[in-house]
Amino acid sequence: MLFVAIVVLFATNAVSQRDKNYNYLDYQAKPYFFGITLGYNKLNLDVYRSKKFAANDSIYRITPFSAPGFNLGVVTNLKLGEYFDIRFLPTLSFGERNLRYFAPNETETYFERKVESVFVELPFHVRYKSAPYHDMRAFVIAGVKYSFDVAGDSQTRQAKDLIKIAPTDFAAELGAGLQIFFPYFIFSPEIKFSQGLSNILIYDNKLERSTVLEKLFSRGFTISLHFEG
Repeated sequence: MLFVAIVVLFATNAVSQRDKNYNYLDYQAKPYFFGITLGYNKLNLDVYRSKKFAANDSIYRITPFSAPGFNLGVVTNLKLGEYFDIRFLPTLSFGERNLRYFAPNETETYFERKVESVFVELPFHVRYKSAPYHDMRAFVIAGVKYSFDVAGDSQTRQAKDLIKIAPTDFAAELGAGLQIFFPYFIFSPEIKFSQGLSNILIYDNKLERSTVLEKLFSRGFTISLHFEG
């Protein structure tokens, strides 16, 4: 709700000034922009169970769950004509991805695995923008992201009784948002979805909680506020 209120406030202010000035015209001669980005994220996992899952008698169900996180990064935007941009947004992302195992009776959790992470993310996006309308432009983005976890699981990768997740990942990303042009900066709220492309499970054939899994893929949802100029 806070995000919606912020967007409405900025959009209303921009529209109220449409008869005075088209701020976006002041930015058209600039071939590139820089800025900062702040975001809220929810990270999760896609779970693929192995054939051994059906044969085991101690684990009945495996459920992923997530907790809120946040992002902080910088924006580099290179214009390619009137409607296209190439964007590079190196970011620090703080988040959590978790698995919960249930016993056959489901009355209590059999085991819970939490992975708190700090990712260095390197997203490359192509952005397509609509025609401007009263200091606003809608846009869609698509691209890829490489990420490296510099903190999560750092103390447990050598533990013999814990499921291990690879620190590196590669994901596809898709999103949409709105550019709102102000005299001194561009405000861009954005919603983005990401889907991991590589299996991040480090398989351990000596650990039952690992053998009941075949693959783990990351996925995430991010709401970002970009400030550029």
